[in-house]
Amino acid sequence: MIGERIKTLRKKKGLSITKLADLAGVSKSYLSYIERNMQNNPSLQVMAKIAAPLDSNIEYLLGKENVPKMHEEEILDEEWHSLIKNAVDEGMSKGDFQALKDLIRSNMWKESRAEAGNSMTEKKKTSNIIILHIDN
Repeated sequence: MIGERIKTLRKKKGLSITKLADLAGVSKSYLSYIERNMQNNPSLQVMAKIAAPLDSNIEYLLGKENVPKMHEEEILDEEWHSLIKNAVDEGMSKGDFQALKDLIRSNMWKESRAEAGNSMTEKKKTSNIIILHIDN
């Protein structure tokens, strides 16, 4: 399913497998394995890298959403505008924002799966560490 969705989005965007691999920063052969369902368990980080140039998200690639929701219209308050402006002024790119957003969503997805699987047992407390590298 993941591979089929990636391939469909890639073709809709008019991207070759080589171009998408370059944009996502993954090897062409690995992307090809994913698209042909020979690799059924790519990491969430790889999926986030692939989703960004496709204007998609991890949830859609995993089959959790029917339509990717990347361009939702939202009205941002002044605090959001200030936070975003400061991040951009400090060198954060759109890709960095998308990667961070996808990482947060993937962590929430993993937690919801863990809660569903551990409904009979006490949930262990965990902490998530997010490392964001910004090239200047």
